[in-house]
Amino acid sequence: MTVVFDRIPTLAARGLTGVVLGGLAARSTYRLITRGPGRSEAWRRTNFRGRTVTLKEGPALASGVCAASALAPGVSPRVRAASIVAAAGAAGFGAYDDLAGSDRAKGLRGHLGALRRGEVTTGAVKMAGIGATGIVAAALLRRGPLDTLMDGALIAAGANLINLFDLRPGRAVKFALLTAAPALVTPAAPLVGPVLGASAALLPDELAERSMLGDAGANALGAALGVAAVAQASRPVRAALLGGVVGLTLASEVTSFSRVIERVPALRRLDRWGRNAPEVTGGRGT
Repeated sequence: MTVVFDRIPTLAARGLTGVVLGGLAARSTYRLITRGPGRSEAWRRTNFRGRTVTLKEGPALASGVCAASALAPGVSPRVRAASIVAAAGAAGFGAYDDLAGSDRAKGLRGHLGALRRGEVTTGAVKMAGIGATGIVAAALLRRGPLDTLMDGALIAAGANLINLFDLRPGRAVKFALLTAAPALVTPAAPLVGPVLGASAALLPDELAERSMLGDAGANALGAALGVAAVAQASRPVRAALLGGVVGLTLASEVTSFSRVIERVPALRRLDRWGRNAPEVTGGRGT
């Protein structure tokens, strides 16, 4: 991804415009769908501390990303469509897993093990669906078959990786903000801005433990960031990103990100920053 320094002010302006649009759209959607007395038990969950939260943050974030991506300046029609398809598809399949899924199988190993036993889990359906929408989004960029497969894999893998971090309030959003914020001064700024804006606008409710991303929000967040990467990065950079994301995903099968974070003081402080109260190490959802 080449940064032309004399374009940085223009790129930053486009990125910040996307941030504002994403934040306004996500916040407005969240207020709309959470308004009124609770008629949606299906969207309620108990978080790691035993508190009841709403999963509607996820659809609100995805809606904000899609709306802002449709309006953000400096994006070609095909790239705009790719971002919307990836985010909407990941959110849709994520919501399906949120609402219809169970805890019988977890992680890549769990879902593949269930398939070997002849059981098709909602998680497996989600992975296949996000993989397919990733390929469709990549195909919209009109590159060769090899690039389309690599780009689709990076979009899908990004959706899955962000979901792996969604085990504590704000963790997935903080990870996304920290890793993607530097791109606000690159050609990817118009695509990254809506994602960061929508995520940041909903973060206070998540930190207050009123809401959680769920699969719908985390998958949409990762998929949209994946499109931002594949749309602007060179092939070697995309290949390196895919390798890094796959490496972290495989690492999550043998070690707990939560345990690693708890053992590193700086990561632990960042992870707990903004939450209502200190937590007890070794609780649920590690």
